[in-house]
Amino acid sequence: IDALLAGYYDGVIRLDELTKFGDFGIGTFDRLDGEMIVLDGIIYQFKADGKIHKADLNGTSPFASVVNFKSNLTLPVKSIKSYNDFQSIIDSTIKNKNLFYAVKVMGTFSYIKTRTVPPQEKPYKPLSEVTKTQPVFEKKEQTGTLVGFRLPAFTSGVNVPGYHLHFLSSDKTFGGHVLEFSLDEANVEIQEINKFYMTLPEDDSAFGNI
Repeated sequence: IDALLAGYYDGVIRLDELTKFGDFGIGTFDRLDGEMIVLDGIIYQFKADGKIHKADLNGTSPFASVVNFKSNLTLPVKSIKSYNDFQSIIDSTIKNKNLFYAVKVMGTFSYIKTRTVPPQEKPYKPLSEVTKTQPVFEKKEQTGTLVGFRLPAFTSGVNVPGYHLHFLSSDKTFGGHVLEFSLDEANVEIQEINKFYMTLPEDDSAFGNI
């Protein structure tokens, strides 16, 4: 993740290869071309024009996290007012804060705010510069699924510590990286994960000099 933050946006793994490692997850695409949502083995791409579609599996990704999703815990929730409130509920439910957790939330959202990013051109700017002009979207009364992970603090540099969630609406017309939400009712499924496998680019001068 630190390489992505620094501006390393070249795709290094083909999407058809990525799906061999998991059917659930999040990420981005070559040149930072939108937000990735992997759900039920299908890779969706939410682009800067606000449209979402199934990704071309011949495409590539510079950063993604996937898992074969099998929940260990199911938790019904109601009337959650904010993203922070949601995090507090999950944090109070899980037993070991130093493990990885895949989080899937299916329900009705009274409000959801997301963002995505447009494709970048070289020389790439750091992600902090790119996000200053990121398209932000807000919707009310959406049914759909939150997809993502809760990772422990010690993963900093390798992945995103804390919560990193993307959204996909039930009608597959809206999504993105989640900034804020409130929900009326939902079913939360959580998978506890105690190991991970990481692939880094081989013989890549750009990655080697980040």
